[in-house]
Amino acid sequence: MHRKFIALIVATAITVTGVSVSQARAADTKDILGGLAAIAIIGAGVHYYNQEKRKNRATRQQTHTYQPYVAQPSHPVRPLPQQVARYDLPQKCLRTFKGYSHNRPLLGPGCLKKHYRHTNSLPQECKVGFWNGKKVKRAYEPACLRQKGYRVSYQ
Repeated sequence: MHRKFIALIVATAITVTGVSVSQARAADTKDILGGLAAIAIIGAGVHYYNQEKRKNRATRQQTHTYQPYVAQPSHPVRPLPQQVARYDLPQKCLRTFKGYSHNRPLLGPGCLKKHYRHTNSLPQECKVGFWNGKKVKRAYEPACLRQKGYRVSYQ
């Protein structure tokens, strides 16, 4: 945007200078040369500014390159502390139920009792009931549990 604007100003100045040159007399040569010198100085300043801008952009890109984290295989992975690990729900308990929604999975309570130690501490307001055609089934809504600080761990 700035380059186009500056180029427009320089082109307009050159055009005006060219028109005034055709109408100039011999006495106006000092004015014409002064105008051309001013245009040359402005052009040199714009050129210098653009070079500095390119240099700064190149050094900024070199210093801020993204370095992905690569796990070192020689360091053993420590387990999460118990107070943090209790908020990780097993992904294997996440499934769709007939009668609820085909594209929204729930966490089954039977699976959670089998694979998750803290089932009794799950918030009851996240438990939903639905009719499967024979009886009312209950399961946990993952979005509600996520709002309460739980997450489904994909291990």
